[in-house]
Amino acid sequence: MLPKHGYLRKMINKLMIFERKIMRKICGPTRSDDGYWRIKTNKEINDILKGQNITGFIKKQRLNWLGHVERLAEDDDVKKIKRWKPMSKKPIGRPKIRWEDDALEDIKSMNVHNWKNVAQNRDIWKKVVEDARNLNML
Repeated sequence: MLPKHGYLRKMINKLMIFERKIMRKICGPTRSDDGYWRIKTNKEINDILKGQNITGFIKKQRLNWLGHVERLAEDDDVKKIKRWKPMSKKPIGRPKIRWEDDALEDIKSMNVHNWKNVAQNRDIWKKVVEDARNLNML
């Protein structure tokens, strides 16, 4: 599921194009039935990757980190920084998309309710993250 925001959608598309380009280099050409060499198609690349791609991996790592930070003690520096709100004047225009906003959008798209309590149990959270990776809906 691609994000609604144009800039982010373009970046994800470029990342996926780059991934396929690299996979074509790694896997090399394919010899067709008539003896000619050709590059692998996107479908063949997806079959090799078994439906997993770099964007799914990035989102899985982001959800892993979010669960880790949520399990930290309240007085931990990392958790304090995550909760910190700057006291400066806001710039004009739409606010930039934050890391946490992206992670929460991923959780929302997976229909995980009460995610903070789910993240407290490492085994259940790991299963949620793996299910998200296997569904490849992110």
